[in-house]
Amino acid sequence: MKKFIVEDAFWDLFPNAKIGIVVCHNIDNAIKDESQYIDMIRSAEQEALKYLKNAEFSSNEVIKVWREAFQKFKTKKGARSSIEALLKRVQNGNELNAINPLVDLYNAVSLRYGLPCGGEDIDEFAGHIRLTKAIGNEDFVTLGTGENAPPYEGEIVYKDDAGAICRCWNWRESVRTMLTEKTKNAFLCIESIDEGRTNELELALNELAKSVENHLGGACNISMIDRDHKEIEIA
Repeated sequence: MKKFIVEDAFWDLFPNAKIGIVVCHNIDNAIKDESQYIDMIRSAEQEALKYLKNAEFSSNEVIKVWREAFQKFKTKKGARSSIEALLKRVQNGNELNAINPLVDLYNAVSLRYGLPCGGEDIDEFAGHIRLTKAIGNEDFVTLGTGENAPPYEGEIVYKDDAGAICRCWNWRESVRTMLTEKTKNAFLCIESIDEGRTNELELALNELAKSVENHLGGACNISMIDRDHKEIEIA
């Protein structure tokens, strides 16, 4: 049995964080009609403009809260949260491309709710997956590099027994566990560190799970991780 465990080293830094989890089983992630996902992303990009009311990009609350979070642990220079990367593209008018259905669905939800979303292939996990501080020697190869770039000691990472899965909390993911058209079982997460946005997090989770089931079939289970509920079974 595989578990997702958020360790005390994480809670020591972020005691009020909440991690929403959607576990998807027996889905069909093959690309069939890319246009429907493009339309979904374009609509979400327009909705995301509501998070960019301040002319100074870094002063917008959904950006500010994650920049402050990234200052609490050692990060690679220039590393930013995934939601900041998406909103920066929106601000600059750089439209997102379709990648594969699962990624497109969680990117749309991420933009719509202004929350970081990510996903991995459960079948590629080596043992349990943990959100914790890195030791600093974990293997990590990201898409397009082919080079091993281990996280820093103390960096917040998702990891399993074979290495880091996502560096700087939600900045870059490993090619080893990335979602592909062949993915059948997926681990999707939505992260919040703003106590005032719990309701939005719950809405985002439900929308993501429903979207996956409607578009890709299979079955989705929703869970909420916090400091009082630190682990769940995922497979």
